[in-house]
Amino acid sequence: MYLLIYKNMEESINTNPFEEARRYVANAEEIIQKSKLDQETKLYRDKKYVRIAGDTLWKGCLIALDAVFGVRKGKGRPSIKKYTEAVAKRDQKLLQFVNTGYETMHLVMGYDGNKNKKVCDAGFEIANTIIDHCEKLYPNRVCA
Repeated sequence: MYLLIYKNMEESINTNPFEEARRYVANAEEIIQKSKLDQETKLYRDKKYVRIAGDTLWKGCLIALDAVFGVRKGKGRPSIKKYTEAVAKRDQKLLQFVNTGYETMHLVMGYDGNKNKKVCDAGFEIANTIIDHCEKLYPNRVCA
């Protein structure tokens, strides 16, 4: 029984990092729907789900960035500084999205739990932009 479950879980793991990153975005969409939107104020009602969705979005972006830039190699956890340095060497436009995405998804949504729908929508838009942009760069992958 356990072997069968493990085998099914193993088969469901994506080998394409961009499909995996988009799966994180889809999961974040499901998560944020749990925090019902107040139609009058356009604010999500529960900060908890906004935080979880923001963190999930950011992790999806990191998967895409790691696929192109290989920042996770070496010892220790990579900081945002390592990501921005790697991206800055290659693509200034992507660097702007990474900086904005870090602030929006990781800090404003993930830490602060900002319940404003426009802020959350911006986080989703930036995440999709980062993933799409990384996918375009992927054939010319550079490891840091």
